[in-house]
Amino acid sequence: MGIILDQIKKGKVLVSDGAWGTFLQQKGLKTGECPEEWNITHPDEVFDIAKSYIDSGSDMIETNSFGGSCFKLEKYGLAEKTFELNKAAAEISKKAAGDKFVLGSIGPTGKILMMEEVTEDELYDAFKEQSLGLEAGGADAIMIETMTDLDEALIAVKAAKENTRLEVFCTMTFEKTVTGEFRSMMGVSPTEMVETIVNAGADLIGANCGNGIAGMVGIVEEIRKADAKIPILVHANAGMPVYEDGQTIFPETPEEMAGLIPKIISAGANVVGGCCGTTPEHISRVCKTVGKM
Repeated sequence: MGIILDQIKKGKVLVSDGAWGTFLQQKGLKTGECPEEWNITHPDEVFDIAKSYIDSGSDMIETNSFGGSCFKLEKYGLAEKTFELNKAAAEISKKAAGDKFVLGSIGPTGKILMMEEVTEDELYDAFKEQSLGLEAGGADAIMIETMTDLDEALIAVKAAKENTRLEVFCTMTFEKTVTGEFRSMMGVSPTEMVETIVNAGADLIGANCGNGIAGMVGIVEEIRKADAKIPILVHANAGMPVYEDGQTIFPETPEEMAGLIPKIISAGANVVGGCCGTTPEHISRVCKTVGKM
């Protein structure tokens, strides 16, 4: 049993962090610039974002490594720095976290297996390298997230599980179909995710992005129905996106998000946090709500 799972086993509801990308942009990250390179070129700015969530009460924060696979870094001519950039990402969040937990973020590679853009072995090696970098930098768990392809998620979980000593978490992104079911972009249901990803050795599973907390309730209920015991994490958007004046706005206020927390916890979530549009203010309100429950 790992350190984060120990807390969950004791019945504690943990609060994670919120959005990162928008804050990097606010600090000067330009379109077409590599966010992960900032771990070396702008470490203080990355640290400020991580620390803002710790100061808001988060029990755990992620790392600035979502696009840190060699395949994504290759586009910036940085593939050979994969290990270094992931290690730096974890070191920065670890420094900000103090005695709180650090989740090493791993997102999709952007390569599609079924289109034969990549082999399973190439994917495995990419996720292995990223996981090793995050572990070397001090991450407490590997957070594989925003997955839509079950095969890619499975390979990522195996690579992290077989090559690190860390807890391995995995979330997929689901959206509601016209018939009211939840499916990933590649057609995977939450139930199918549970069967495959738990068997692959994931210590915690869940959903992120794609929905506000209200939309996540049905997903959590479906996961809980498929597996009564597996810990569940939810990183919800601040509501569903609205397009205003050429910009994407996430309309849910910190108060509105916090107001939905009891519902998602009673559905079966053990860790709650934010994705697109969520701010340290959202997380602060969520922490206060969880603290009163």
